Amino acid sequence: MKVRILGSGTSSGVPRIGNDWGACDPTNPRNRRLRASILVETATTRILVDTGPDMREQLLAAKVDTLDAVIWTHDHADHTHGIDDLRQVFHAMGRPVRGLARPDLKAMLERRFSYVFRGHDGYPPTVVSEELPDAITIGDITVRTVEQPHGPFVSAGLRFDSMVGSIGYATDFSAMTPDMAMLYQDLDIWIVDALRRRPHPSHADLPSVLGWVETFRPRHTVLAHMDQSMDYATLAAELPVGVEPGYDGLELLL
Repeated sequence: MKVRILGSGTSSGVPRIGNDWGACDPTNPRNRRLRASILVETATTRILVDTGPDMREQLLAAKVDTLDAVIWTHDHADHTHGIDDLRQVFHAMGRPVRGLARPDLKAMLERRFSYVFRGHDGYPPTVVSEELPDAITIGDITVRTVEQPHGPFVSAGLRFDSMVGSIGYATDFSAMTPDMAMLYQDLDIWIVDALRRRPHPSHADLPSVLGWVETFRPRHTVLAHMDQSMDYATLAAELPVGVEPGYDGLELLL
């Protein structure tokens, strides 16, 4: 099983419009961050997490044109508004894409992007939606989910298990609940929201993440969903062993 970081940035990406690089060195390509998304794969199964506005560019870079499933974590624009580009995956596969989301999110996506799920003006639906249960097996990957507080909102935390190991994906959350702590125990790889160093009302901050790493002791941790204050080289030089800043295109193999 492997995971590819398709996008390691926050909702505005890095740089932000206006060529705002913040503290990030613009000469380091690992500081150029698309919106947050990952791809989890085995030899026979491929799962995309979220369809942000950069999805077309991300799937082209990853050379992906088929998917076994898409899982959405929550309804914010930076995680959903590239959904129309699943149309090209539909054409490549010759059938609708399987899409999974928690019940409230599923209903919201079906309202917001009704043509994607129902078709329109003679065009067929490109996605068939299903409710994402607490646990589901997709191909040879078992996916477990947990509800995460995301400021006043909620998101889905995800754990992927296969015969070779486990990957956790905790994006867009602001506090660690007991249920989350149970899901993120004994991971080989933990990809975790670390927006910035200072606290934020809707996202995890770096000091909190490092504290959870000490508690959960994943074998490897990758920081994600980082804003323009989080310079790659600065982080890489100071993070403890076993923790690294993510970057677009990073692949980790179990």
